[in-house]
Amino acid sequence: MKINRKNDLSLRLLEIFEALMRCQTTTAAAEDLGISQPAVSNGIISLEKQLGFTLFERAGRQLRPTEDARLFLEEVEPLFSILRNIETEARDLRAAKSGRLRLSTTPPLGHGALPAVLSPFLNDRPNATVQYSVRRLETVMQNVQMGVADIGFVLGLKTHMDLDIIPLAERNMVCILPLGHPLTELDVISPVDLQGHTLIGLESHIGTNIRNAFEECGIPFHAKVEVRYCHTACILAGAGIGASVVDPFSAFFSSNLNIITRPFVPGTTIVASAAVRRGSSLPRIAVDFIELVKRELSG
Repeated sequence: MKINRKNDLSLRLLEIFEALMRCQTTTAAAEDLGISQPAVSNGIISLEKQLGFTLFERAGRQLRPTEDARLFLEEVEPLFSILRNIETEARDLRAAKSGRLRLSTTPPLGHGALPAVLSPFLNDRPNATVQYSVRRLETVMQNVQMGVADIGFVLGLKTHMDLDIIPLAERNMVCILPLGHPLTELDVISPVDLQGHTLIGLESHIGTNIRNAFEECGIPFHAKVEVRYCHTACILAGAGIGASVVDPFSAFFSSNLNIITRPFVPGTTIVASAAVRRGSSLPRIAVDFIELVKRELSG
């Protein structure tokens, strides 16, 4: 069924009417709208024909709003308030200043690097909201695959069969020591140096890389304490329990935990990455956040 829209009110004509009521003269309204003065006058005439009543009384070259015009303005003002809000929201979206960002991250980045980025990010975007989830690697990957999260932040993952992996930074693992530990006198620490000292091991895939480095040097790896996350190892090392080899991101953002950091050899690299759904189109706010995290981790 075809609907006859010939008599529907034109938003452009309503805009001309609102501008004329606000600016009070056709000249000022034309300047405000960026159109000609005759276009304002003709627009008001067309609107009056559509409405079926007079909006302005003509007195020479002056237009005086009628009482009907004032009453009609009360009806259309909420519309323009909504439109202004839409325009503001569109500008914010264009500038990535608003929107919802859903993040899922493993603890090494979620408890250190990301909060350092998130604070200024939100301060610059008062209309943005963030859903922040710290989970195991498997859960982070699942959240991104299912669309529960826009971005997943992980360590030690370079490829994935179902996701696009964006490398952010690649660094060497480091050795962390409690304050006063005898090995703090060394500039670089190897598995040979760690023999005979209490070690905090990692149960995760990162821990496998560390054990491989020990095997490469012909040194058995014996952990007195085992933890799942690097941040936990930093906390325990800060409590004086022992030494550990962790990712440099966790170590850097745990510098307030009374630990000393030293380079670890042989060089054992770890990559920090962002994971997104394959072929997905990310909102601007997500693209900007990834770029800020990359800048923070590369600094």
